[in-house]
Amino acid sequence: MSHKPRVLVVEDERTIADAIAARLEAEGFAVDHVQDGLAALDRAAAWDPELVVLDVMLPGLDGHEVCRRLQADRPVPVLMLTARDDEIDLLVGLGIGADDYMTKPFSMRELVARIRVLLRRVERAGTAVTPARTIDHNGLRIDGASRRVWSGTDEVHLTPTEFDLLSCLVARPGTVLTREVLLAQVWGWADASGTRTVDSHVKSLRRKLGAGVVRTVHGVGYALEVPR
Repeated sequence: MSHKPRVLVVEDERTIADAIAARLEAEGFAVDHVQDGLAALDRAAAWDPELVVLDVMLPGLDGHEVCRRLQADRPVPVLMLTARDDEIDLLVGLGIGADDYMTKPFSMRELVARIRVLLRRVERAGTAVTPARTIDHNGLRIDGASRRVWSGTDEVHLTPTEFDLLSCLVARPGTVLTREVLLAQVWGWADASGTRTVDSHVKSLRRKLGAGVVRTVHGVGYALEVPR
């Protein structure tokens, strides 16, 4: 991006917010900061950020509700911060539209890297031509042009990341893809630092599509299940 990408930081702990803002500004981002959920929604509407770093535990509206309202109004990449390594919190966040999460305490270097990856994904999506084809597989119907998914006759609402992950798996049904391959192809990460992100998104896919859709190969990765 030739301009400074706008990042809205929503964090009520001032010390953490100041540290994030200082690092992002040093890395070339335009940063604004608010401390509660309602202020986040107002500022997002006025400033139109390109990415939101969003704490889960906020006064007033919590981060999950802020994320839900942001995605309903105008989808924007959201990286959630949580003080607890709680799987339920993570799955709820991913299910309502968060693209990634980090557990406190975290590395500022990794935070910057993940923000850059999310912004690159948005940039690539804006210029990519999605194949206008529909795939039917084991009761699933996946429309690549409209990015919509049906399980039987019921439409299933996936987040953009969940759709990309499912598309990656369905392109090679039955083939086991390592977490590293999925990170590279879906998230654009060149290292294995985010393997738990893959696991959490797979769990979210299973919750929405059924437990038997994606098969785990322990110690290796995941595959789209193929009917015997």
